[in-house]
Amino acid sequence: MNNKVTVLTRRIESKILVMRCRKVILDRDLAALYGVEVKRLNEQVKRNAERFPADFMFRVRKVDLRSQIATSNMPTEKKTGSEARGGRRYHPFAFTEYGAIMAASVLNSPKAVEMSIFVVRAFVRMRETLSTNQKIVAKLKDLERKVGDHDAEIEEIVDALRELMEPPPRAGRRIGFQMPKANV
Repeated sequence: MNNKVTVLTRRIESKILVMRCRKVILDRDLAALYGVEVKRLNEQVKRNAERFPADFMFRVRKVDLRSQIATSNMPTEKKTGSEARGGRRYHPFAFTEYGAIMAASVLNSPKAVEMSIFVVRAFVRMRETLSTNQKIVAKLKDLERKVGDHDAEIEEIVDALRELMEPPPRAGRRIGFQMPKANV
């Protein structure tokens, strides 16, 4: 992959969140990537609801948001549409990898098709990273287990070496010729 593709893939990766134990991308981020308004994306999704089962997309609940999106009822000046009312009226949709691809197919615009390739690459890259991290964690646990088993064995070896290094206990009487002690 060239540098532009890598940068774009990483930018998309930064938009991917984990909600309900799934990697998802919110409708506003997906619409921006596909070059359409959020309203148009959601319209097409609703018109093609049979293409979006629960494992492709779900509506984000207030519990899932945790201050990620703030809305207000206060009207603001110099703004139009939903912005004039203070923000979104409905909770956003969260699209899984499959839902993001399906959204590109229902939008059927050249940019959506092009960007869907990058979205897929971003999801795949995240999956590979997660898989690699899980393999490393498993190897570390295996190594800890092996070293933990050997710690006791190593201690026994060190104790045995210390015993061998100690001088033997002295016998009561020396063996061999002994000179009589001279009285002076």
